[in-house]
Amino acid sequence: MQVKAAPGHRVPLEDDPYKYIETAKAIDMPDTSYYRRRVAAGELMLVEKPNGGAKQPAKESAE
Repeated sequence: MQVKAAPGHRVPLEDDPYKYIETAKAIDMPDTSYYRRRVAAGELMLVEKPNGGAKQPAKESAE
């Protein structure tokens, strides 16, 4: 899941409480109950992953 901190919040990482998730950019975090609780509390915001030029399926040739 991609998350970033809500405005005015700094959220400590689950495995390292001395490092924080900030509002500057979204980061990829594991989908654990810790981060889900932070999202539910409004401290973290889910960020949609950019589709970034998804490839279309190959067309079959008519030969």
